[in-house]
Amino acid sequence: MAIPVIDFSKLNGQDRTNTLAQIANACEEWGFFQLVNHGIAEEMLERVKKVSSEFYKVEREENFKNSEVANLLNETGDEKMENVDWEDVITLTDDSQWPFKTPGFQETMKEYRCELKKLAEKVMEVMDENLGLPEGYIKKAFDGTGEGENTAFFGTKVSHYPPCPNPEKVTGLRAHTDAGGVILLFQDDEVGGLQILKDGQWIDVQPLKNTIVINTGDQIEVLSNGRYKSTWHRVLSTVDGNRLSVASFYNPSLDATIAPAAQLVEKGRKEGTYPKFVFGDYMSVYVQQKFMPKEPRFQAVRAM
Repeated sequence: MAIPVIDFSKLNGQDRTNTLAQIANACEEWGFFQLVNHGIAEEMLERVKKVSSEFYKVEREENFKNSEVANLLNETGDEKMENVDWEDVITLTDDSQWPFKTPGFQETMKEYRCELKKLAEKVMEVMDENLGLPEGYIKKAFDGTGEGENTAFFGTKVSHYPPCPNPEKVTGLRAHTDAGGVILLFQDDEVGGLQILKDGQWIDVQPLKNTIVINTGDQIEVLSNGRYKSTWHRVLSTVDGNRLSVASFYNPSLDATIAPAAQLVEKGRKEGTYPKFVFGDYMSVYVQQKFMPKEPRFQAVRAM
């Protein structure tokens, strides 16, 4: 089994209906799919790879070698390490302090984030159409009550999974579902490790050059009243290869109220399968329970 690979450019031609159906099926059956011909220039993606790899070497590698997780690996004998990840990560937002030592990093990543945000909004428009929702429904739900045009949160995690001498002892990133909305991953095209849980089996997300991997988070599951599910996924550590992962996530603003779309709730029922809640409340639960089953998170926020 392999996750669906979809040609996004075909939305604009005579294959539009079929492409919409492919995306709908991917969202319903997989929660993950890969986009080719997504509109992000290959030249830009090559620059992202270059500056991200240089950034790790210049600004992060030495610190990781001396990090707590690296030291723990040497001290724990044959025991499996719990509650830690073999990952070096920074998060970029419009108002965060950005790395400055690596030439071209800031300029390239700001340009890339701008393009990825546009792609995320196009993907959400397709979801609106496939779910039978009004145009712009998901984006408006994510914007919440804040002022201004863009109040949804858009962040980018730049992660590296360095070579691990004992990959059987520690996971690159433990299994979880994503808390937010739409996640757009530019993953390493040489070093694998990303897996999703499908029908009780862990399946590799095969590296494909310059594709964008899309996955749906918990908030899309709620808005769609369970038609689209957030999918469990993890990253394995490997003995060789320094895996690069650039994950951008389009999330609701913290004050956004999230609930199943009324159009997707069965007639005669007052509410959907999922609770109505403020996203900030959900995040306060999620940060404590990220690597635990998601259903209790929904129950916890229902009780708030």
